[in-house]
Amino acid sequence: MTRATAVRAVLAVAVLLASVFITLTMSPRLGLDLQGGTRIVLQARDTATVEADRATTDRTLEVLRQRIDSLGVSEPTLTRSGEDRIIVELPDVQDPRQAAEVIGRTAQLTFHAVEGEGTDQPEEKTPAPESTTDPESTTEPAPATDPDSDRLTLPDEQGRLLALGEPRLSGAGVEDATAAFDSQGGAGWTVSLEFRKGAGQDWKKLTGEAACHPAGDDRRRVAIVLDEKVISSPQVDPSVGCRAGLPSGATQITGSFSADEARDLALLIKGGALPVPVEIVEQRTVGPTLGAAAIDASAQAALIGAAATALFITVVYRLFGALAAVALGAYGVISYAALVALGVTLTLPGLAGFVLAIGMAVDANVLVFERAREECADRPTRSLRSALTTGFRKAWSAVADSNATTLIAAGLLFFLGSGPVKGFGVTLAIGVVASMFSALVIARALTEIAANSRFVSDYRGVNGIARPGAVRTWLVRKDPKLFRKSARWLVVSAALVVVAVAGIVVRGVDLGVEFTGGRLVEYSTSRPVDVETARDSIAAAGFGDAEVTTAGDGDLSVRTGKLDNDGEHALRAALAEEGGETTKVRDELIGPSLGDELRRNALIALGVAVAVQLAYLAVRFRWTFAVASVVAMVHDVILVVGAFAWLGRPVDGIFLAALLTVIGYSVNDSVVVFDRVRELWGANRRTPLDTIARRAVLQTVPRTVNTGMGALFILAALAVLGGDSLADFALALLIGIVVGTWSSVFTAVPGALALERSAKAPPPPAPGKGKGTPRGKARAARRDPLDNGARV
Repeated sequence: MTRATAVRAVLAVAVLLASVFITLTMSPRLGLDLQGGTRIVLQARDTATVEADRATTDRTLEVLRQRIDSLGVSEPTLTRSGEDRIIVELPDVQDPRQAAEVIGRTAQLTFHAVEGEGTDQPEEKTPAPESTTDPESTTEPAPATDPDSDRLTLPDEQGRLLALGEPRLSGAGVEDATAAFDSQGGAGWTVSLEFRKGAGQDWKKLTGEAACHPAGDDRRRVAIVLDEKVISSPQVDPSVGCRAGLPSGATQITGSFSADEARDLALLIKGGALPVPVEIVEQRTVGPTLGAAAIDASAQAALIGAAATALFITVVYRLFGALAAVALGAYGVISYAALVALGVTLTLPGLAGFVLAIGMAVDANVLVFERAREECADRPTRSLRSALTTGFRKAWSAVADSNATTLIAAGLLFFLGSGPVKGFGVTLAIGVVASMFSALVIARALTEIAANSRFVSDYRGVNGIARPGAVRTWLVRKDPKLFRKSARWLVVSAALVVVAVAGIVVRGVDLGVEFTGGRLVEYSTSRPVDVETARDSIAAAGFGDAEVTTAGDGDLSVRTGKLDNDGEHALRAALAEEGGETTKVRDELIGPSLGDELRRNALIALGVAVAVQLAYLAVRFRWTFAVASVVAMVHDVILVVGAFAWLGRPVDGIFLAALLTVIGYSVNDSVVVFDRVRELWGANRRTPLDTIARRAVLQTVPRTVNTGMGALFILAALAVLGGDSLADFALALLIGIVVGTWSSVFTAVPGALALERSAKAPPPPAPGKGKGTPRGKARAARRDPLDNGARV
């Protein structure tokens, strides 16, 4: 075993042990589409006097956080997105009506006199409507109100009930509230208040009345209430005389505040009334059964697809294929551990991306093994270890370029996608990095150790690379003249594009609710209900424009334009009359403005994808190769969209993720072919380019077929087992891989040949004889890795 192999083996073991430890001790962070719950996106709007910028949105978020906490939802998450959006995630909340009502209500900040200690609220028996919280959860005492007045009984910061008088002034009178550290007076962190002119007099009168009571008496306190919750109830300082009160600029709230507590209190007082109004532009609700079913389906698809892929590469590459299958298993553990360790939120598209990456992880191994087979075929007497090392070296450029294009697609998904689609980009990127490690470190260490075995070296039928494969043998024997008339392949590709465009024009593209705006709700009923009956029931309830279709195993999908939460409740009640107990499985609400934005961003994402891939390929290859690859990529996109138009399948955010993945896969295939064209052309500069292209295609077809089969196994399992939530995603990628494999050979290569006929650039330099490369270094670069250079 060489030192390099030993280093790779130690590194592989260390990473695997760490990954196993993380897998066993940490749990993944599931998105709401997997664990169930409600996700609401709020858009802050400008007013005549206030701009919805970062600062005002942050203040609005803190007020909303207090409101959400009052609902008793377990572990809610509120974050700002961009400058003026707030994302609210409520796990396990299936009926968002109460949450939407609380969020949409204008915040009320009021100041009250404390009239003394409060009394417990008498118990009342009230009907139990559909609850959005756990009935066993512990919540704060509900405010007791006097029906004949505005008086409240609320718990203070320590939980003691206080009887409060009527509101004396509101948050609209607050001019400013700032947190500061009082180092001179020794009061620590304090909050200073300033009121507007009229409100300042009301504040002075309120504190003057409170000062008439003795120190320590509850009635000497003033309660600051936000949305019927006491956020502060300070005592008026003993130095303030009865009826004197505190002037606006001299008001200072003291206490044992930390820096964060003082800042939060100042923020809540200053932002008691929402500084800007908010509008719900997106609302998604997923039932827990749908998320659990998606996880189970993805796990089954991963196991079946990975087993089929491992069996396939073992049959094709024998022992080395089995070792690559072991590395594939290690890849699954490493990528999963990376997702968990980095705290990545695993969404439904992200889960699909994780499963898909398993099938694509064999790509680098296939490239290396096919290269090693070529080395063994060219020099049958060379050692197995030498052929394998050369295979890794010669495959490196194709591996690097193909993975770089996939990483570009993943980056575009993350930066230009929205919501769960970002998760797909993250998992795809992690999968690419993990697959590189598993192929170039783990698989290489295993195969190099095996190659040093005399048994593996002597029995050439065992190792899997010492003899050419069946596909390569057949192609070499037939030697088809693929590009004698290359233009005919371009005609076939053009005809396919015409058919796809005809589908887009004739059938139209069924844009999902994510791109058009509106509401899409999926229901499960205890009794079977056919579509016509459901449509009649919904129309009788006043929803005549609703579109009703089947979804999943007997479920009903209802799509409407504008529909609020009360309307959705009425719609569900109408279905329940025919179907019995009706459960909401999935609910998506997209505002019209957000729908326009998402549709625009989708087109921008596709345009940027084309431009970035073209720029990368132009740098790495000749401009003719780059343009031909991009033309093939656009060809693939049109065919996939056209296929969905003919099939009547919806085009939504998940489809966009699949389409950007197809772009990366299409360029990946083209890169492998053109990398071989560049190498062969540089070594045979006088050979006609169409001959070079034919040889390159025939040499890379085994790689293309074997890699495609790995992905097809996974996608077929997802399409069959994934249900409606993943079937369209898998279908788009299945179509994309098939047309991508076709276009990389019969669109990109003929296109490059056509462009090269008019290009004046010379052939690429021979390997190792590029510009500025000394002849001695070129000879050293071609030397066998196990050759010490000695000659006799």
